[in-house]
Amino acid sequence: MVALAELPAPAGRSFPIRTFPVARFLCRVLAVVAVLHLLLLGAPGRAAPSAGVPAGEIRIGVLAFLGADTTVVEWSPVVQHLQTALPGRKVRLALLDHQGLDDAVAAGTVDFVITNPGHYIELEARSGASRILTLDASPGRAPERSIGSAVITRADRQEVRAFDDLRGRRVAIVAREGFGGYQTVRRELASLGIDPERDFAELKTVGFPMSRVLEAVANGDADAGIVRACLLESRPEWATTFRVVGKRDEPGFPCATSTRLYPDWPLATLRHTSPTLAKAVAIALLAMAPDGNGMAWSVPADYQSVHEMFRELQIGPYANLREPTLMMLAERYWPWVAFLAVLLSAWILYTVRVEHLVHLRTAELHAALAVREALEARMRAGQEQADHLARLSVLGELSGTLAHELNQPLAAIGNYAESLRRRIDNGRLTGEAVREASSEISGQAERAAAILGRIRDFAKKRAAVREVVAPREMVGEAVALFRGMLGNAPAVEVTDELPPSTSVEVDSLQIQQVLLNLLKNGYDATRGFGPERQRLIVTISRSDDNVRIVVRDFGTGLDAATRERLFEPFFSTKPDGLGLGLSICRTIAEAHRGRLTAEPTADGRGGAEFILSLPLSTAASSSAVHPSESRFANVPDR
Repeated sequence: MVALAELPAPAGRSFPIRTFPVARFLCRVLAVVAVLHLLLLGAPGRAAPSAGVPAGEIRIGVLAFLGADTTVVEWSPVVQHLQTALPGRKVRLALLDHQGLDDAVAAGTVDFVITNPGHYIELEARSGASRILTLDASPGRAPERSIGSAVITRADRQEVRAFDDLRGRRVAIVAREGFGGYQTVRRELASLGIDPERDFAELKTVGFPMSRVLEAVANGDADAGIVRACLLESRPEWATTFRVVGKRDEPGFPCATSTRLYPDWPLATLRHTSPTLAKAVAIALLAMAPDGNGMAWSVPADYQSVHEMFRELQIGPYANLREPTLMMLAERYWPWVAFLAVLLSAWILYTVRVEHLVHLRTAELHAALAVREALEARMRAGQEQADHLARLSVLGELSGTLAHELNQPLAAIGNYAESLRRRIDNGRLTGEAVREASSEISGQAERAAAILGRIRDFAKKRAAVREVVAPREMVGEAVALFRGMLGNAPAVEVTDELPPSTSVEVDSLQIQQVLLNLLKNGYDATRGFGPERQRLIVTISRSDDNVRIVVRDFGTGLDAATRERLFEPFFSTKPDGLGLGLSICRTIAEAHRGRLTAEPTADGRGGAEFILSLPLSTAASSSAVHPSESRFANVPDR
């Protein structure tokens, strides 16, 4: 019988670790060498981090099924290779058991996970782990056929030779969630109709490291044990002390196994792992040449066989497939059938409670919907307030010359009134003169009232209303308002290329707000130029299923950098501008399922073009006005 000695547990985890005396000394020596090597690599003066790889630690969680010392020795080539391939990065191993790895993944304290295929499948389903590499433990073990389990017993026990001989025996395992220590064997037992929980005298869980299973079998605490294939071959003394039960013939596999073979351990990333870091680590490990222990990495293997095993056993991600029938429950738990009435009563009470909870949740949902509708109403009111303020802002910018514009009709009214007074004083007042003066006074009064009416309609606050309108009439309204508010307005040329029946369904006041803003910007862009460039061109045309309204100026134009930021809030090319006008205009256009863009001119005469695209109306546009019928068809230039 082989003696086993206890080694100190690794920091950060409290499970005991055991191995053989000679191996213990060698493991400690190799561990010290590995730690010194890592310290040297982490010393000051090393190379800078690789380009594109973020600085910091590379935290790798490893399932330490053989104990801390053995795990450090086994994975030290990976650590050393990563330290060399990614200088400037500190590689830290976290040696954990199954639960420790689960906790570390949930807490985000590791960036990568190296674990057995079964545990990986569970992490994949539960935590979003994604394999990027598969261990290539050559020679003689292909990455896709590398892991199996061995059912072992003492070599001097001849009564246990096949799986059927395990019935009524005590069997030692590391844990029920162990892939290479229990789950793969459970699949083979299930194919023979053997249920370990029912047919074994005891399923003895001994925990990590896996050498505890060997100790239990060697000391007679268990009749058999389940370990990972190739574990016996790793130590000559183990191979002579123990014997494999139910040995299978697996061509090309160098070790004795009692089960089918599955892919080797994967290296997996987690949801929070940086893609740049994952790519750098994958490239570095793919370039890792097999060293003396034959460790290398390959592209991710196909883990479908692991999924099939879990699906057959209905464990892990497939545990929800377990749906026991009433017959099975009656056969297995017949003493409990007497309590069926109690269970039915409990089920009825549970159903009533669930119905009550559903009613409560429904009421809460209605309340939440009411709150949401109130919030949306407040948001709509806020948007309407913002639009109103934007219109007032435009009016504020244009109304500086409004007094001058109103002075013209008022002065004309005053002149005609003074003329009438003088004619009365001179006795030269005739009926014809009275009629002429009255007509002119009335016309000038209507002109002033029209100017103030358009401004009042534009400035008043109201809810958004969509209606089918003719684009030409809407543009004419905006141009008339723009020209009516300026004392020395530039020439505005309107070209309508639309068919007579074309219409759009919009809030005409909001679209006029956009057009007025574009006209004002074009006017500001040409103030420093001569009269030939102080003009604006508005073109209305159709493009596919959209109406295009293009406002063209002949100002300084816009460079590429300015066009990129032109519609950003608070960005303005004017010294006293707030930078909100074009941002609000684009929001209005997008709310109408349209677009607002700025483009350079193609004719080389300078200036810029602002293009407002609006979708055509799908309704019959009987209200659309032909350009020749519009009262704004020929806007006069003054």
